[in-house]
This record gives sequence, structure tokens and C-alpha cells, in this order.
Amino acid sequence: MRHRAALAAGSLVLALVGQVPEAAGQGATSFEWRAFEGSWSVSGRRYTVPVESGAEAAVVEVSGAVVLTKAEGVSRGFRGEAVGFDDSQGVILGRAVWKDEHGDRLFSRLKGEPLETGRRIVGTITGGTGRYAGLEGEYSLIWQYVLSADDGTIQGRAVRLEGRLRRKGTTP
Repeated sequence: MRHRAALAAGSLVLALVGQVPEAAGQGATSFEWRAFEGSWSVSGRRYTVPVESGAEAAVVEVSGAVVLTKAEGVSRGFRGEAVGFDDSQGVILGRAVWKDEHGDRLFSRLKGEPLETGRRIVGTITGGTGRYAGLEGEYSLIWQYVLSADDGTIQGRAVRLEGRLRRKGTTP
């Protein structure tokens, strides 16, 4: 159960951190969707408490590098930070912020769901600062694995990070 809680919470955190499209806000006047893909590697801490039926609820805080391999008009590297919560009963929620090399930030809300081979995390981009001000979007990723130690430290990786973003105020 500790592994499941860490996996779910880490997934949520990763999702938040991993999707910072940089150039989309660089003076772009278009309201068109801009696609991105990549992965995210993180390390951080997991804190747990026991809950009914022997399971554990967990809070995870992680940070790490987001690497985009496909990015329409966006940067390919970011520093992401995320905080997530897994109640071990299927509720996985979190928040993330991605920061680029200029200090501009992109914020997102996360929600997780179970998968056979891991966790699928979906994120909603809620805005940003600097070049990311006025952006909205969505993304998903698969939390591939988590390595955890007895002291609460964790390391993980998210793959199939895929999303899109645009300037707010557009018609779908």
C-alpha cells in the first residue's frame, strides 16, 4: 500500500510539474492550440498516515526536470515542483508549478486515476506569470515508477506526457 500511495501521489505531482510550454506565451497572438510531449523525472518526499483497512494516505512533494521532446513553439526544459495527495481510496489531487529559465511560471491543477500499469494523471493549466500569463490548457501523463526509501524519500518518472495549451478567450 505504501508503494501505491507513493505512486499515486508522485504521479499527481509529476503531472503538475511536467507541462510548462514556454514559448506559447512569448508574444503569441494566436488562440490556436499548441501541442507538447515529453517526460519528467523527479525526486522528493512522501509522508503517510494509516487509514482504515490497513491502507495509507499520502502527501507527496517532488521536483525535477521536465524534458519536452516535441514542443510547438515552447521551450524544451523546465524545473517543475508539485504537491499531491492520495487517500488510497482512489482520490488523487494536486497542484504544480513549472518555472522556466527566465523565472516565468505556469500553474496547473492535477487529478489522478488508476491504470493497470501505473497512474494516469490529468492536468488543467490554470494560468501563469510573465510569458505564460493568460494561458490555459490540458495534459496527461503516465506515472511509470516510484522508488521509495524507508525515510520517505522517493524518485520517479513520468512518461507519455502529452498536452496542449492556448491563450484564454478562444472558442473551442
